[in-house]
Amino acid sequence: MKIFSASQIQDADKSTIQKQQISSEELMERAATKLFDWIHARLRGTHVTLKLFCGIGNNGGDGLVLARLLHEHGYTIQVYVVNFSEKRSKDFLLNLERLKSAKLWPDFLSSESELPAISTDDIVIDAIFGIGLNRAPNTWVGNLIMHINNSRAFVLSVDIPSGLPTDKCPWNPDYAIRASYVLTFQAPKLVFFLPETGVFVNQWEVLDIGLAPEYLQTTETDFELIGRPEVLPLYRPRLKFSHKGNYGHAIMVGGSYGKIGAVQLASDACLTSGSGLVSSYVPRCGYQAIQTALPEVMVLTDDGEKMISEISFPFDPTVVGIGMGIGLDKITANAFAALLKTMDKPMVIDADGLNILAQNPKMMKDVPELSVLTPHPKELERLVGKWTDDFEKLAKVKAFSTHYNVVVVIKGAHTITVYKDKGFVNTTGNPGMATAGSGDVLTGMITGLMAQGYPSLHAAIFGVYLHGLAGDLGVSENGYEALKASTIVANIGNAFMELLRQPEVEQQEEA
Repeated sequence: MKIFSASQIQDADKSTIQKQQISSEELMERAATKLFDWIHARLRGTHVTLKLFCGIGNNGGDGLVLARLLHEHGYTIQVYVVNFSEKRSKDFLLNLERLKSAKLWPDFLSSESELPAISTDDIVIDAIFGIGLNRAPNTWVGNLIMHINNSRAFVLSVDIPSGLPTDKCPWNPDYAIRASYVLTFQAPKLVFFLPETGVFVNQWEVLDIGLAPEYLQTTETDFELIGRPEVLPLYRPRLKFSHKGNYGHAIMVGGSYGKIGAVQLASDACLTSGSGLVSSYVPRCGYQAIQTALPEVMVLTDDGEKMISEISFPFDPTVVGIGMGIGLDKITANAFAALLKTMDKPMVIDADGLNILAQNPKMMKDVPELSVLTPHPKELERLVGKWTDDFEKLAKVKAFSTHYNVVVVIKGAHTITVYKDKGFVNTTGNPGMATAGSGDVLTGMITGLMAQGYPSLHAAIFGVYLHGLAGDLGVSENGYEALKASTIVANIGNAFMELLRQPEVEQQEEA
């Protein structure tokens, strides 16, 4: 699913009005009707007070149309117009008159007004600001937003929480609605998925308001939301007469004294994700541990007892995953640097492999193009430098990816895979995956997919999605706190099955 910018959505509105030969007011009516249908399907006339706070632009106009529809169906409502400017949109004014014609007069709020009472039993509908917000709310409007947030009422935001811009962090976090639910038009907004702005959106749902399909289909976006429909076409089915040699030989390089578990998890995940053969390259202290725990995995060592001191392979691996638990010793860093000079295939680099690159930036020129880097936030900061907010972080990562022609996986609640100027936002995963070893598992999964012939970008997108799905399945059995990285590995197969499972409707039709 494409994630459109505010300006693209505005252009889509214009294209819809032109191609469908409707007025902007008719499009507003359509959008508000979708809002009403969603609310009415859930409340069904329940006796609850709905308090609508409407701005004086088109978002407020949506709120006024919604108020009229709720009123016509007998709901108990109170409408407040947040009169923050003398400038009002024509569709807002038109629907204000229609509201008055329906014998419903709103209360106008200004800087001199008392804050309206809001009960915890009320439902607040927030339609103050829309996606066109380009400056900080006035202080008195900010105080109203704080009042709504402090009311502990259920808050339903129209399109986007008021006070939250679409392309930057809020000017004042206290002056942004913290929505219980957001009904957003046509497509989700990028701010729903970033750590600093996603906190203002507890849950969200897209309402299809019928914007011009030609525009939506042909317009390129900087970000795409990755769900099952986007991942399923990437899957490469296995052929009947294939053998293990058809699915690659991956080698996982990592581990040091006390940190052999990291490369063990990665190797297990690599094999479980479908790599035909997997070898682990570890210091001697890890030989018995991995040979015992993973009988399906072959083990290579060098002369180093507690750390890797040199890296060479007696065969040509399909793909190398490196960095898990490898440590930062200078001997190991030199071995990694020497390896990079011999590599001509994309690699997967994680953990201390990334930290070594950050400490020795000149090594980046030897990283093979289209390699996949999988940093957590601190590792990313060491690679690209500090950022002031999530938007600058994304800009820095795009520039880094473009400069070195690599894929960067920004791990987080909504992991974002970046390749050059394009970002792919993941939808699977949960807080239980914030646990030791989870990242090692992801590295192994991406490596395993690349071993089978998945292109680097597809392997990263698919691996991130499958990793989160395996975590979701693990949580359903163990809960957030008890989820372990090994449980994620154990659910990789279930994740594949869930991805490939036919919907029940299709199954019933076939039956």
